[in-house]
Amino acid sequence: MMFVCGQGTASNKGMEVDCQAEESMVSAFDEESVELGDVKDMRLEAEAVVNDVLFAVSEMHVSQSLNSASDVAYINVETREGNRYCLELTEAGLRVVGYAFDQVDENLTTQYHETVYSLLDTLSPGYREAFGNALLQRLEKLKQNGQ
Repeated sequence: MMFVCGQGTASNKGMEVDCQAEESMVSAFDEESVELGDVKDMRLEAEAVVNDVLFAVSEMHVSQSLNSASDVAYINVETREGNRYCLELTEAGLRVVGYAFDQVDENLTTQYHETVYSLLDTLSPGYREAFGNALLQRLEKLKQNGQ
């Protein structure tokens, strides 16, 4: 695991980190991500993203026609409103790169989102509603099991 510290630098020796004691350390990688050494495999990460939010969209799958690699993957999503997007997943996060499945518009400059939840929250009111309903159902189930 690699760490980023203020002005310090991470060494090549696993967990060793060069930083001042008073500096706060921030993990350079999300703890639940799929990692190969110190690098995420974005193809595997994309599959996890799809599985995580498939319940709240009409359709979602990792693109089979666009070339994914260890550092980039493409995800096609159709919102509950019927809007289609092609998403790019990289270390920087997720962003819309096209407004149709398997379409990458090189001239499109869209904002990166740290999570798929944040991105879908901005794109789809239907996603927000489905996510909120799923959360309420889980809370109800916990409440029933607790009594």
